[in-house]
Amino acid sequence: MTETMNNANFGLMKLLHPSKILFIQALLALLCVSLAGCFSSRQMITDSAVGLFQELALSVNRQSDVALVRQGIPSYLLLIDGIIQANPGNPDLLLAAAQAYASYASLLEEEDTTRTAQLIQKAKIYAIKALEQNPLFKGAPENSLDLFKKQMEKSEKSHVPLLFGVGNIWGTWIAQGPDSVEGMADLPKVEVLMDRVLQLDPGYYYGGPHLFKGILLSARPVQYGGDLKKAETHFQQALNYSQGKFLMTYIFYAQYYAKQRLDRDLFVKTLNQVLSTPPEIEPELTLINTLAHEKAKKLLSEVDEYF
Repeated sequence: MTETMNNANFGLMKLLHPSKILFIQALLALLCVSLAGCFSSRQMITDSAVGLFQELALSVNRQSDVALVRQGIPSYLLLIDGIIQANPGNPDLLLAAAQAYASYASLLEEEDTTRTAQLIQKAKIYAIKALEQNPLFKGAPENSLDLFKKQMEKSEKSHVPLLFGVGNIWGTWIAQGPDSVEGMADLPKVEVLMDRVLQLDPGYYYGGPHLFKGILLSARPVQYGGDLKKAETHFQQALNYSQGKFLMTYIFYAQYYAKQRLDRDLFVKTLNQVLSTPPEIEPELTLINTLAHEKAKKLLSEVDEYF
């Protein structure tokens, strides 16, 4: 997607308000970190930590006790910071740290907005460092948009997990500071990055690339690239890829598409679909689906404010 800077800036102001961060928050909320034991070498610490982070993430994803997760993450953040100090150039650790900080921020968003912004700032720093560890993407965040596009065009399917993670965290950082000139200037790059992910692996993370596009196309006014018809197509593609198991897709479909169409019936029907689906329908999505249930109840309680 290409736009002039003014159009991009205006589009961002239309797109990003407190509720818009929900999309990024949801895609990151299940990613957490683990602890590493005492080892005699840095490489052993690095290799073991990455593996342990992955194992704990699987366990946390199956957790339905959101409060327990909120209480447990801070200790792991301190630990991963220490491991990275000893291994500052490991892309897997950097991305894990970025996701961990963004995950914790997503769980605190409505409780402590100031702290959330600080956590997202650190997540973004780690994410950008992770991206730049790959020679293909060296200097990408500071490069011109044209050069950035050329760098993204060289990416391959194997880069999708990195690009998708970085794009989501980068986008969350922009959403946290919609009045920031730097953030508004970065938005076109995030879109280019996520468009490339969509090309390389449209079904990645339960159709996440389609979900991202659906929200962007729903949130923007027509004169600045908004298109509800295309948005509907992307939402349906995301639902198909997730087989209806990633319940946050329904949340975003209601929150963005149904609200923009002023379709109260669709809004209510979609949110009730969330509440009628057990969070553990997909065990590894139990945590994020539990959050979706919480969000559905909140949105339904506010329906008269929207329609």
